[in-house]
Amino acid sequence: MAQAAAERITGAENVVWDLSIFYTDVDDPRIQQDMEALTADVDAFAARYRGRVAALSAAEVAAALQDLERLHDRAGRLSTFAGLLYSTDTNDARYGALLQKVTEYESELRQKLLFFELEWNQADDAHAAQVLADPALGKYRHYLEAERRFKPYQLSEIEEQLLVEKSVTGRSAWTRFFTQLTSALRVDYDGQQLTLTQALTKLHDPDREVRRKASAAITAALRSRTMELTYIFNVLAADKASEDKRRGYPTWISARNLSNKTPDAVVEALIQAVTANYDIVARHYRLKRVLLGYDELTEYDRYAPLPVKESDTLYRWETAQDIVLKAFSAFSPRFAEVAGRFFDERWIHAPVTPGKRGGAFCSGAVPSAHPYVLVNYDGTARDVMTLAHELGHGIHFYLATEAQGLFGMYTPLTTAEMASTFGEMLVFTDLMAKEPDAEARLAMLAHKLEDSFATIFRQVAMNRFEDGLHTARRTQGELSTDRINALWMDTQRAMFGDSVKLGDDYSLWWSYIPHFLHTPGYVYAYAFGELLVLALFNLYRERGAAFVPQFIDVLAAGDSDWPERILARVGVDLTDLNFWNQGLNALRELVEQEEGLARQVYPDKFA
Repeated sequence: MAQAAAERITGAENVVWDLSIFYTDVDDPRIQQDMEALTADVDAFAARYRGRVAALSAAEVAAALQDLERLHDRAGRLSTFAGLLYSTDTNDARYGALLQKVTEYESELRQKLLFFELEWNQADDAHAAQVLADPALGKYRHYLEAERRFKPYQLSEIEEQLLVEKSVTGRSAWTRFFTQLTSALRVDYDGQQLTLTQALTKLHDPDREVRRKASAAITAALRSRTMELTYIFNVLAADKASEDKRRGYPTWISARNLSNKTPDAVVEALIQAVTANYDIVARHYRLKRVLLGYDELTEYDRYAPLPVKESDTLYRWETAQDIVLKAFSAFSPRFAEVAGRFFDERWIHAPVTPGKRGGAFCSGAVPSAHPYVLVNYDGTARDVMTLAHELGHGIHFYLATEAQGLFGMYTPLTTAEMASTFGEMLVFTDLMAKEPDAEARLAMLAHKLEDSFATIFRQVAMNRFEDGLHTARRTQGELSTDRINALWMDTQRAMFGDSVKLGDDYSLWWSYIPHFLHTPGYVYAYAFGELLVLALFNLYRERGAAFVPQFIDVLAAGDSDWPERILARVGVDLTDLNFWNQGLNALRELVEQEEGLARQVYPDKFA
């Protein structure tokens, strides 16, 4: 069979990250040496503090957490190296073996250190309040305060240890198998064996026949693994149901909301606001159908570029770098300075290669290192936006780590998208402002709207799918592929209405989405973050330069306080359940702008 070759030269072929800050390779003898030394230090820490945590003074707790922070940093270096290496080639058995070794090792460490957070939560409320009020606790106050929200759902130490231990051969093993399965999947497109990422890129091709064939080929590839993928989804949904029941969580989403530090009422208000505004999506796609001149749009037309000049422009890597850094610099020299280090110091892995994990991500790594970004760069305008998005994450991690350290660097998922989506908006508005041609601006606006739809409406529709999946798995038992397909199609059709015809082939497209398995309940956080950023961006337009240091302060705050308190610094009230309508109204205005621009550019189509 013909092997897939790079579709085109982008300049990103040799943009690979430098992991030497950790280790030289999988066989570096320091890996084993560091594991043995860390094990000894973890054992010493446990011997020093086990049985004492609930009675420690604030100063003693702070000293213990300093030690614990250093231990987690050292463990994080191992897991970051193994995880990043594995993501570049999930088919390399050596990388897989190292990842499994580190996963098993981290499970052992986690079991040994569980006592600390369990004992802290067992401290009586009066003593805990006294510790939390003591200035000696310093930057660790919020971390300890927030830990106690899990107290009602905490199990005994032996139960917690067993859950961690069994995860290695349970949830972690199944999610790794899913990653390997989907990364190894090959899509047969006209005799070419494409990766899933390469095939999905063809859905943005201007040629409708290319999109149709790519869609059919992706469906065929997914269908070839239907049995495995359906089983993985069932197993992990059942695993989550079992743990939720054991802990006493009232719903499938309760643990995620707690982790996100987001009240159930706020999440419900978000979902209701978005689903009540699905007409925004249909309005855009009805306009797109007219502009494309089709009798109807199908699922493979969703991301079709408008038939305008330059719609298939190749953005070489150096061009993308220039676009992003200039847009960041116009907002803040600090933004551009941090982002520039990713390029200059090789903190990015960019080429599309066989076995590489699909999509894109930013790893925050640990304070003793720095963040890393992975993208699958194919030279499209969407790839430029993705690069800006992931670099936004990188800036957020960098600033928060610098200011807060390890326990404050990872924000809740709901606010984790702030800098990333803001970075996208900076690039988009900069490109729009510099584009003199109305036709090109229309194409850019359509792209941006569809990206926002994917981040807001599609993610909430996927949340509705997850809700249906977990509810059905808990009440009906193991679900057939057809049953899961039906849940998927119901939620997707609710979003598109009659604006896009979804064929039966599309019913399988739930099966390659990793977030459902890696982080159940995660997807609504994208909508949360996008709508939040639309509101923040409006504040930036209103305040100008005065907003910049305020926003950087919010990013640097990381996870050092409750999200509503941090965002209050820029005048955002997350407790206002009508807050989401601000972002949705901004999106509706963009659609109105698109409609007006379309009538200006193509008056004959609306005669």
